[in-house]
Amino acid sequence: MEKIRSGFISIIGRPNVGKSTLLNTLLQKKVSIVTSKAQTTRNRINGILTQPDAQYIFVDTPGVHKAQHELGRFMNKVALSSTKGVDVILFLAPSNEFIGENDQFILNALRERDVPVFLVITKSDLVSNEKLNEKLEEWKSQNFNFEQIITVSSTMGENLGFLLEEVKKALPETGIKFYPDDTFTDQPERFLIREIIREEILLQTDQEIPHSVAILIDKMEEKKDIIKVIASIICERQSQKGIIIGNKGSKIKSIGINSREKLEHLFGKKFYLELFVKTKEKWRQSASVIKQLGYDKDSY
Repeated sequence: MEKIRSGFISIIGRPNVGKSTLLNTLLQKKVSIVTSKAQTTRNRINGILTQPDAQYIFVDTPGVHKAQHELGRFMNKVALSSTKGVDVILFLAPSNEFIGENDQFILNALRERDVPVFLVITKSDLVSNEKLNEKLEEWKSQNFNFEQIITVSSTMGENLGFLLEEVKKALPETGIKFYPDDTFTDQPERFLIREIIREEILLQTDQEIPHSVAILIDKMEEKKDIIKVIASIICERQSQKGIIIGNKGSKIKSIGINSREKLEHLFGKKFYLELFVKTKEKWRQSASVIKQLGYDKDSY
């Protein structure tokens, strides 16, 4: 049997601590959307990194937060359930923020898990060495038996190789790879397309459009050299619809162009993308609408 280590690694933390950035940087592929807004990840996203002697299957999760609606409760449930049945847990916390209630909530949940938990202190490039050492001491006083505490900067690429090496040591020696070498995510194409469009909306509308947007793929046709997609952007209010469309359709056109460029880069194919904007009032409060929009709690 080959000496191959492989296993599942949950990436957990409160919103906006750098989970998706870390995942995308480790994979050198975009599988999870990244914006400066909290709670941009909604589903469990598996990213797969294969090396000759190891296969890491990362599970990126929504940020654990104080839930205000049905969608928020779903996201918390998904995040905490992703720490069950894994081989290693990476608990992410930023170097430049206080240890807060949500951190304590996650830490208490992790006390019940019988697998190695690495504390990964992110955004190490944003603070001085003195502040970083203070943060390390603060976390050490939390009375949690971490496998290791590692400081990283995803944007600067600091300590990521070391993190992978240490995680590899904690993975079981299975002798097998769960996925083919060229697979980088187990998410279906439709999911990736939806997420890229959603990311572009969040980036281009800034604070005007909160998390009350979802994407429905109405039609998808894949040919040898082109993928054709017709999608609907679902928002909660008429005013939001106007913002997304923009003056004389300028905003929706820009969202479409940028999304298409990202999709062509990701899939390595030409894309035809047509976007429509629709209003579904209070969709985040409705479990049935959440299911219809692809956030299916039964699929986990």
